[in-house]
Formats: sequence, C-alpha cells, structure tokens
Amino acid sequence: MKLINIGFGNMVSASRLVAIVSPESAPIKRIIQDARDRGSLIDATYGRRTRAVIVTDSDHVILSAVQPETVANRITTEQDEADDE
Repeated sequence: MKLINIGFGNMVSASRLVAIVSPESAPIKRIIQDARDRGSLIDATYGRRTRAVIVTDSDHVILSAVQPETVANRITTEQDEADDE
C-alpha cells in the first residue's frame, strides 16, 4: 500500500484515489457540499485555503491545501521510486 502525502503530514492511500481536482468550479463545490452533508468530507487543510479536492473510490472527499499538480507529482515520484527498487 502506497501512501501519498497531501500536506501537513496527512497521507492518503494511492490505490484509493479516483480524482485530484481544483476546487474552483461549481460542480466541484457541489461535490464538496454533498460530501459535507453526507458526513464523508475530510478537511486536511488545517484552516488554510483549499487548493486540491481528492475524491476516493469510497466516495470520501478530501480537501487539501496542496496544489493538485503537487499531489500528482508526489504520486508519480512514489511510483518511479518503487519501479527503481
């Protein structure tokens, strides 16, 4: 199981990720609100501005203060390191 750092020492299982998106659009804001209403929203921003929204295969929505590109780079970096071993 590979864990991806999503900021401030918080980790998410890489195999459970479905999407990493920016929170700017109205449909993503609706997804966040729906998850909040369902009780499946995880806020890992530590009070900072949300820069990435992570959707998992279990329909949990995770808010991160790290840019989506940074999270994606961490995933590919982890995979490259695993391939080298």
